[in-house]
Amino acid sequence: MLGAIAVLSASTVAIFQQNLKRMLAYSSVAQIGYLALGISLATPAGLTATILHLFNHALMKGALFIALGCIAWRIGSSRLQDFAGLGYRMPWTMGVFVVGGLSLIGIPLTAGFISKWYLVLAALEKGWWPVIVVIIAGSLLAVLYVWKVVERAYLAKPPENATRAEAPASMLIPAWLLAIANLYFGSQTDLSVGVATRAAAELFGIAP
Repeated sequence: MLGAIAVLSASTVAIFQQNLKRMLAYSSVAQIGYLALGISLATPAGLTATILHLFNHALMKGALFIALGCIAWRIGSSRLQDFAGLGYRMPWTMGVFVVGGLSLIGIPLTAGFISKWYLVLAALEKGWWPVIVVIIAGSLLAVLYVWKVVERAYLAKPPENATRAEAPASMLIPAWLLAIANLYFGSQTDLSVGVATRAAAELFGIAP
């Protein structure tokens, strides 16, 4: 119950944030809600999904926060109103943000999709349909707050005095490593799912 409230309420509040640091912070509260949902299933499958999402959330939110750090370093702001045309002014940085955002939503071939998929499977195994509804609703709400950033960055006209300038490589490289990790673990799941499955089995005392 508390997990569902966290997912839906924090995601809704995130939609109305104009400061992206606050938006991502509320999004993190929602992701903790997903973890609580997985734990509440009290099954090996649910715990596997929880451990998996804990790892994948670190990848997606790490990429998003570093990308936001790059933007704040360059333009001196993390407010949405200052993101106009940023997709053209800082294309590499916004590329990281888009990948992280897609993973946060749970688009296939991203790490976020894998852990949400395993949460859905765990809920199906126990017949908890309301949990599945919450997961889908949370993803749809994430579309709204991720899209408003993408829309502002790519569809809004940049200021006349805006120049194209990226963050330094020392910031971009780790950001892109996390973005690539989101894509890698969204298509190659043997390692992440395998470790999560074994850890859950150990905790339930059913490991071979």
